[in-house]
Amino acid sequence: MKKNDLLLAFYLLAAIIFFIIPMPSQLLDVLILFNISVSMIIVFNCLFAKETLGMSGFPTLLLFTTIFRLSLNVSSTRLILSTGNPGQVVEVFGQFVGGGNLVIGAIVFIVLIIVQMVVINKGSERVSEVTARFTLDAMPGKQMAIDADLSSGAITDQEAIARRQKIQEESAFFGAMDGATKYVKGDAVAGLILTAINIVGGIVMGMVFQGMTAGDSVSKYTILTIGDGLVSQIPSMLISLSTGILVTKASKEESIGDILVGQLFSIPKVLLIVGGTMIGLGVMTPLSIVFCGAYGILFLVLGFMMKNAEAAAEIKEEVEEEEIAADEVRRHENVNQLLQVDPIELEFGYGIIPLADVNQGGDLLDRVVMIRRQIALELGAVVPIIRLRDNIQLNPNQYIIKIKGIQVSEGEILFDHYMAMNPGYVEDEITGIPTFEPAFHLEAMWITESQRERAESLGYTVVDPPSIIATHLTEIIKEHLDELLTRQDVQNLIDNVKDSNKTLVDELVPKLLGVGDIQKVLQNLLREGISIRDLVTIFETLADYAATSRDTDILTEYVRQSLKRAISNKYFADEESTSVITLDPKIEQMIMGSIKQTEQGAYISLDPAVIRQILSSTETELAKLTDKGLAPIIITSPIVRMYYKKMTADYFKDLIVISYNEIDSTIELKSVGVVTIDDNQEV
Repeated sequence: MKKNDLLLAFYLLAAIIFFIIPMPSQLLDVLILFNISVSMIIVFNCLFAKETLGMSGFPTLLLFTTIFRLSLNVSSTRLILSTGNPGQVVEVFGQFVGGGNLVIGAIVFIVLIIVQMVVINKGSERVSEVTARFTLDAMPGKQMAIDADLSSGAITDQEAIARRQKIQEESAFFGAMDGATKYVKGDAVAGLILTAINIVGGIVMGMVFQGMTAGDSVSKYTILTIGDGLVSQIPSMLISLSTGILVTKASKEESIGDILVGQLFSIPKVLLIVGGTMIGLGVMTPLSIVFCGAYGILFLVLGFMMKNAEAAAEIKEEVEEEEIAADEVRRHENVNQLLQVDPIELEFGYGIIPLADVNQGGDLLDRVVMIRRQIALELGAVVPIIRLRDNIQLNPNQYIIKIKGIQVSEGEILFDHYMAMNPGYVEDEITGIPTFEPAFHLEAMWITESQRERAESLGYTVVDPPSIIATHLTEIIKEHLDELLTRQDVQNLIDNVKDSNKTLVDELVPKLLGVGDIQKVLQNLLREGISIRDLVTIFETLADYAATSRDTDILTEYVRQSLKRAISNKYFADEESTSVITLDPKIEQMIMGSIKQTEQGAYISLDPAVIRQILSSTETELAKLTDKGLAPIIITSPIVRMYYKKMTADYFKDLIVISYNEIDSTIELKSVGVVTIDDNQEV
């Protein structure tokens, strides 16, 4: 066993033994002085601890010291009643506190007991109880704040883990303190009972067994009892004081002495007012002009000294700030910092700041955290940190979204208003400010809080400003998620899969494909809104076909076919969405006959006039779906799908192109049109 473990075991074992075995008065003197010393060590450690958790073992220590103190109290009681000689320490304390006067000693002892029980013990117990309750209640909020800081990039994963651990330790500590203070309270009550027993029992023992007169017996045993009570109650009071100091500490970085002195003597005008008041009391009242004047002059001198020190500190601070600014300009590293580009930025005018300020009730930061979680679950990609910044150059209610430092979209909201959108079947109109929903460019109206209930009852879709911004940001991120996926992100995804599928990853990377090749495949999937969450299936498909082809476009088609269940569930989840457009086999043959292979990849060499005809027919047929509010889906043969998608991508951004091999066999589709061209117009 370790030395410290042996000392602790001996300390506790000694307390138990003292309850049973009588001890000589000389040993009791030594142990009482030791107990007082330990109590002083504890109180000063609590006083100078920089944070509460610096004394995390205090609840257990409080229990040990209480048991040890009670064992000494029992031993001294045994000596008082059996021999009338509990030792020099008890006798000196009993005689010294009253100055030889029994009445004064008894009164002082009673006052000490009242202060101990009513003020210190009761206060420490109440503070511990309230602190424990509020600490537990604040845990969810602190956890959310840590998650928000982690998502915004303000802290690292290691810092987040350390903060969470600290929160758990604090809750456990204050919960233990709440229970531990009950021991101190019980100790004080037990000491009071033992005092009464000592007085009554001592008088009886003196008169019956030692032949003392009533007066002598009362005098002797009362003094001894007072001394015994003092040597136990003084350490108890110190421990109670330590408890109060520890649970009322507010600062996490300073000792209580620095806090109190700094706060009491930090405002010069306060000291000047107090100094003038004290001099006035000495002059205008019968109070001693010497003492009042001395205090007044002292506070006036301190006030003027602090005022001069503050002025000097302000000048020094201004000089240091100018030097720091100059150093930043001169440092070449400052230029390197300017080269960094944030993947995603949301900048907003000052009118939108309340939506992002937690102190003003804003929850935009929490919504940004939820966006990253939502996209991770929906598409399987980790969204980079989203930076939120205010920009005074923008209109008050304007916001812009940047991808890699370049603005890609913007919007404007009306603070304290709601956006109402007609889902298409509401006939009743409401009054408001006409606008467009920024994410999907739908017609909408800005309405006030008073109109919200009526609009919802009529069937309008009503959303608040934070939801508008969050939805817009979500759609922009999904639209550009493929270009946000970096090689490092792909490597992190590979490492995650490798933890449980080491054989698969070792076979694929780097023997068959490099990280860059896998990145291109995943980007192709994300570009068309296909989730990459099922990485095991994706990697297994790549491992199967990478040996025969390293063309990432071809490999993407194989992966899509392996994900046909997910693709079918995404686009054909209900019967209403099974209406599609098909591609004329003649067009498919034309596309396949015009494919040219190069080292950089394949491309289509169709005549521009034919492409225009195909695009025109595509637009006409897609209207049959969009007019009914259905998703624009075109079905093609597997070999044509990717080329047709590339041909139409710049003209129909929302067009969904799926091959027959990507549709689950249980899905029954209904063709409502065919993309074709007139034979007579072929070029």
